[in-house]
Amino acid sequence: MSLSHAIATILLQSPHTGYDLSKEFDEKVSCYWQATSQQIYRELAKMQEKGLVEMENIPQLNRPDKKMYSLTEAGKQELINWIMEPSEPTSVREGLLVKVRSGFIVPEEILINEIKRRKQIHQQKLNYYHSLEPEFGDTTNLARPQRHLYLTLRCGIRYETMWIEWCDEAIAQLQQA
Repeated sequence: MSLSHAIATILLQSPHTGYDLSKEFDEKVSCYWQATSQQIYRELAKMQEKGLVEMENIPQLNRPDKKMYSLTEAGKQELINWIMEPSEPTSVREGLLVKVRSGFIVPEEILINEIKRRKQIHQQKLNYYHSLEPEFGDTTNLARPQRHLYLTLRCGIRYETMWIEWCDEAIAQLQQA
């Protein structure tokens, strides 16, 4: 998967400015893909060069023009082609787990404090994801685009829940020592 696929997925729903895309990544896409504003703007330029998105300048009074990006038919086809390909799980690269693995060389309290800090971060994300759930209402009859968005949200919720549970388990184990 590449950033261009994540951007195309958002643009599939409606045109967005680069700013709006960045906000969407921060608020809703972060449970499965993270990108900075700079990365998004660079990728939009590449996608525009390839004809996957088109950009429209929208004049504004006393402000620079808005650049509105939309997915082209070629961009949609590229996304379809990518969806049809098998995907492999991404590799785990988690610094906290490296610290835990080698943590026997420092006092347990150092790791416990770091794990507590990380648990708090995961709890904040989980709370945020739970705050998005009411937007979906009755999830038994969602339209297809909403159902697919809801499924990614549920994955984010389960991911954060798993981390919180692991943090609790790790803290309990380390406190026994």
